Amino acid sequence: MAKPTQLLNIEPANELKFLGPFRTAVASYMRLTNPTDHDIFFKIKTTAPKKYCVRPNCGLLEPHESQEIAIVLQPFIFDSNEKNKHKFMVQSMVKPDDEEINLEDLWKKYPEKLMDSKLRCVFECPLDSNQPAPAAESATVASPPNSKQSSAAVASNDAGAQFSNAQFNAMSNEDEQKSEAALLKEVKKLRDNESVLRQENLQLREQIIQLHMQVDGRAKEQSSAATAAKSVPVQSVPVHYQNPYSPPPQLARNPPLELMYTVIAAVVMGIVGVLIGKVMYSDGNK
Repeated sequence: MAKPTQLLNIEPANELKFLGPFRTAVASYMRLTNPTDHDIFFKIKTTAPKKYCVRPNCGLLEPHESQEIAIVLQPFIFDSNEKNKHKFMVQSMVKPDDEEINLEDLWKKYPEKLMDSKLRCVFECPLDSNQPAPAAESATVASPPNSKQSSAAVASNDAGAQFSNAQFNAMSNEDEQKSEAALLKEVKKLRDNESVLRQENLQLREQIIQLHMQVDGRAKEQSSAATAAKSVPVQSVPVHYQNPYSPPPQLARNPPLELMYTVIAAVVMGIVGVLIGKVMYSDGNK
């Protein structure tokens, strides 16, 4: 079964060039373009993963979308006589339409649908910047009596290059440790802030609950007062119509006062009768 061809357009197509000197990190760039009408996943691999930093090393390209890939080569001691075997491989696959799957699981589930393209790495370095050895050899050919001095110079240059590389690695490790310590400190600070925010959130919730309870209590009191006011009957005062042409009403009589006046009148009449009787009796005797 023939392997499907690469659907992505890759620039450059065959090789990645890295220009020296290589005492510091050197970057090269690759551009991936999706000329199809489908979504395509891509992934970039290398034969020397510890010597390169690829960003991004995987992703998704929508139809007719382009993505620039930065490939950074770590510092190293360049030797023109050493054969370079570093290679890169760009893998791609059309996104399945029937399911949602993790990108890492996708390469394992559909290995027959993988498409790949390989690029080799090319190192180009000026002789005067990273190669003191040829100059030393030319000096050796020009002046044979000083061969020991030239060989010592070459050895010292190699030792100095190795020392600088070791120093760079130590500095990079120290920087990584410092960055990790700073990240841990920042994470701890964020966790402390998160705990403080959670406590404040709990306090605010308690205050809101108390306010709701107070509002509900006041509403119940007002409703009970309104219900009690509605249950009390209102006494209606009768309204009497009075004719303006009718005589004024007689004053109401007071029975106790009438009885007292009657007794007094009877006593007075009794006394008067007794006096009259005495007078008449005395006149008869004469």
